[in-house]
Parts: sequence; structure tokens; C-alpha cells
Amino acid sequence: MNALLDPIVNATLDALRAGGVWAIFGLMILESCCIPAPSEVIMLFAGYLVWAGDATMFRVVLAGVAGNVIGSSLCWAIGAYGGRPLIDSWGKYVRLNHHHVELAERFFSRRGALTVFVARMLPIVRTFISLPAGIAKMRFAPFVALTTLGCIPWVWGLAEIGYRLGDNWEDARETLHRFDYVVVLAIVVGIGWLVMRGRRRRRASTTVDDS
Repeated sequence: MNALLDPIVNATLDALRAGGVWAIFGLMILESCCIPAPSEVIMLFAGYLVWAGDATMFRVVLAGVAGNVIGSSLCWAIGAYGGRPLIDSWGKYVRLNHHHVELAERFFSRRGALTVFVARMLPIVRTFISLPAGIAKMRFAPFVALTTLGCIPWVWGLAEIGYRLGDNWEDARETLHRFDYVVVLAIVVGIGWLVMRGRRRRRASTTVDDS
């Protein structure tokens, strides 16, 4: 595990051990507001709590989804009413990764509203997609609906993995962390391919017009 992430992960685990289901809810709000609180750790540990008999699957999934939707809604509002200038001015104080924000913006610009649903099931992009949705003034009701539908499989899936692994829930953490980089690489390659295809189309169109 990256040494830079150790303090964040350890603080997250301390909060989860102390607060249980309420900590899941609060930390998922923070995670969805682009504040470093890894959802993989949160929901894997939530599944472990179910395995240990300290919570039910319904309660941890409800807490995770509710926190995700509330945090995402706050992030949407920041994008909608503050825009990119606010993000650029204040993002550094919550360790907001501007590269990830730009990645989410490009991702959103290609597919619009549907991206909100798809992105909720993708590592890294899922955390930041609310900002470009807000900046683009996507309607709030569809945003909440797509966010809810999209985050349920992610939240429930991680909790289920944690539950199945029991005491060994941490084994899945490193695997998921490595998967993050694969997803980001795939997105970058996909965006590059779309850009190249757009350029070819423009060149072809210019050639036809000239002739």
C-alpha cells in the first residue's frame, strides 16, 4: 500500500471501528465530496462488520448509498453554483486532485447525463463526476436518480466482498487499488481514441468541402 495513503486509510479504519454504521454514512459523504476517504476501505470494512455480526447488510448498504447520494449532491451544488473558479481556488485545501477532476470532466463531456450512472461504478472517476455534472447544470432530480441507481451496485458489491472474505477482507483492498490504475488507463486510452477519431472526421470533412 502506498505510504502516502497510510494515514488516510488508518484514520478511516479508526473512525469505522469507533462509529460503525454511522461512520460508514459520514465517511461516504466525505468520499463523495472528493475528500480523501477511500470507499473501497469503507465498504469492505462494512461487509466485515456484517460478517462479525455487528451490523446487517441492509443497514450498511443503506448507510453507504445515503452517504454517497448526499455527498454527491453537495458536490453537484459546488459545481453548479461555484463553478470551476471555486474548485480551482479552494480544492487544494481538501486535497482535491485536479487531474482527476479534469479526467471526470472529459468523461462527462462525451456522454452527458448517462455518464453519471456509469461512472458511479468506476473507481476514481465515480468520486469526481458530480463536479462536471454540476458545472454543466445537469438537472438535479435526474442527477440524484442516476447517482442512486449507479452507486447501489458499487456499495453493495464492496460490502458483499467484505462479508464473504470476513477476517481476510483486507486482502481485496490491494487488488482493488491496482484495478484503479487499470480503469484510469482504459479511460485515458478511450478519450485519446475519441479525440483522434474526431480529428480524422474533421479532416475528412475539410477535404470534402475543399473538393
